[in-house]
Amino acid sequence: MLKRFEPWFWVLAAVLFSRFIGMTLFPFVDTTEPRYAEIARLMAETGDWITPWFEPGVPFWGKPPLSFWAQAASIKIFGLSEFSLRLPAWFATIGIVWLTWCLANHARGAAVARWSTLVLSTMVLTYISAGAVMTDTFLVFGTTLSLVSVWFVLSGRSDYWRWWFFMGLAIGLLSKGPLAVVLTVIPLVLWAAIFRQRLQPLKKLPWLLGSLLTLAIAVPWYVLAELKTPGFLNYFIIGEHFSRFLDPGWAGDLYGSAHDRPKGMIWIFWLWASFPWGIIGLVGFGLAAARGKTKDIFTGAVQDASTLYLLFCAITPMLFFTLAGNTLWTYILPSLPFSAILIAGWVSKLDLGAWSRVRSGAVLLAPVLITLFVFIGVSGVKPLKTEKQLIGRYESIQQAGDGPIFYIGEMPFSARFYSLGDAVEITSTEFDSLLEADGYARVFAVIPNHAVDEVLGPRATDAQKLGENERYQLFSIDLPPTDSQNDPVDSELNSKND
Repeated sequence: MLKRFEPWFWVLAAVLFSRFIGMTLFPFVDTTEPRYAEIARLMAETGDWITPWFEPGVPFWGKPPLSFWAQAASIKIFGLSEFSLRLPAWFATIGIVWLTWCLANHARGAAVARWSTLVLSTMVLTYISAGAVMTDTFLVFGTTLSLVSVWFVLSGRSDYWRWWFFMGLAIGLLSKGPLAVVLTVIPLVLWAAIFRQRLQPLKKLPWLLGSLLTLAIAVPWYVLAELKTPGFLNYFIIGEHFSRFLDPGWAGDLYGSAHDRPKGMIWIFWLWASFPWGIIGLVGFGLAAARGKTKDIFTGAVQDASTLYLLFCAITPMLFFTLAGNTLWTYILPSLPFSAILIAGWVSKLDLGAWSRVRSGAVLLAPVLITLFVFIGVSGVKPLKTEKQLIGRYESIQQAGDGPIFYIGEMPFSARFYSLGDAVEITSTEFDSLLEADGYARVFAVIPNHAVDEVLGPRATDAQKLGENERYQLFSIDLPPTDSQNDPVDSELNSKND
């Protein structure tokens, strides 16, 4: 891949490094990124590398810890920032792109391999996830490593790839759980059902030692997590892997809400996630059908083992989640490396006419649009669902004797992260009681826009508005001095003690 620095390589490098712009400038926007960022921050702060914590005292049972380990380690190395928390996903994406190049180069040749890396890295979901605090990128690195390794073994490569298959399973188990094994096994079973006569090389896989290696890497954390916070395994295995997908309105989610989607929506998500290349590929297939060439395409695919392998790897996530009502577009990510190779096989042949210009423009489309959105977001033209500015405003004027910043109602995850866990969530009733109690010289309250009049009530004239965003307004309220502050004797004693 690096032997010759040809133009395609510089384009690929420019695309991947352009993601640094958003990783550095764009704040964490509710809900996914700040939620996972806060979990990683707490891990780095507490030094608890076994149990990810949703908030102090509340364990996060929704995901295994691999992504949090990487993000917390990045905080330790580079300090706390949006960029440091996003950097591990970028490195995982580099690994996915490299694995895609390896597989495409082996199965399709150098030209297709080059275009596979460009197609994959400029798909909208790949580009976004390359610089986002999320768990899916690590899952995809694991599943891609396993599936690429199996193909090399099937093709006669019995060297280190046979061990990397089991390492990929371990990575998947520690990043997303048993789902990684399912997404790896399904395409293998589908392919094996057709090409039984080509399974002989799989005997070279070290099934016993490899399986023991996978278990030795992944299982200890599961055991320690259950011992430390009993109930984890039941929630994670049963709740997250069965109830979440079989029950569209699953009410057992401890950390959010279920996403009730129409069944089969996962196929539409593929179009969104693979934009613009999925549409380009479908248009190309449509043109081939109009010219009566689809029969040749289908015949060639059925007869070609590598094409069917790529196809099964690409469609497995959609097949698995077709009947699920609780889905997200990020579930498509494991499909994209293999979808990219299939699309690149056609795109690489478009050397003449308008299609050549379409393919060149498509490489820039997602990076340019997303980077433009970043600049629009940070400029303030488009309001963002983030509490970074309000928390920053509070911190810039906070003085000794002032209270913490109080969020009336449900506190956003971005407020937890940007306040370093110091923001406090209270109800309007608790806020009224707070204003009547002694203790603070000044209280800061963040109130939802629709509830300002109701929460402030008669104190509206005493409240000073300090800032606002799309969802909230920040107020400060000076409280009457306490008895100790009014008593000159106490004041003198306090000054002497100071």
